[in-house]
Amino acid sequence: MKKLTVLLFLLSFSLTNAQEIAILKYGGGGDWYSNPTALPNLITFCNQNINTAIKAKPQTVEVGSTDLFQFPFVHMTGHGNVFFSEDDAENLRKYLTSGGFLHIDDNYGMNQYIRKELKKVFPNQELREIPANHPIFQQPYSFPKGLPKIHEHDGLRPQALGLFYENRLVLLFTFESDLGDGWENKEIHNDSDEVRLKALQMGANIVNYAFKH
Repeated sequence: MKKLTVLLFLLSFSLTNAQEIAILKYGGGGDWYSNPTALPNLITFCNQNINTAIKAKPQTVEVGSTDLFQFPFVHMTGHGNVFFSEDDAENLRKYLTSGGFLHIDDNYGMNQYIRKELKKVFPNQELREIPANHPIFQQPYSFPKGLPKIHEHDGLRPQALGLFYENRLVLLFTFESDLGDGWENKEIHNDSDEVRLKALQMGANIVNYAFKH
């Protein structure tokens, strides 16, 4: 039955929204809408460089909505508080265990909140660091040292942390990197072309992994 659920989930992507992604709207007061130019720029980069055909404008989906199941890839960001109700957590767990993928990018200040809420989603799991030899760092762009550092926050090294279901990475939490700032329009953060390219390439790897796994 579980395999049938996953098959139907993936089939719905291929027939309807196989190339559409969304921003996750959540409760708690955190600014889920931050970095408004980030995901559109990443979509443009992916479409131009890794043979995707993602719709240019990302959708917005609430964590507790059944609409979540329309998207193979959902992106979450912000600076502050995050809160998942029990229904939110159950819906997100069903989404992830049915073939969906969530990328959480800490825009600074999410860490203490998101860790607590993720325990509602997978009570028996802890976030664990993803090694640099994981496929998400290898294709289509090579990051032999793992997650790149894009913006400096607290002088800590960047970490890619994950949750897994049946040996599949279903949730990626990028911490102390701030990929989304590197995806934004150049004039917003004045990042160099080199830094922005690293951020966009790493983002393309994440999208590529989510679509193919």
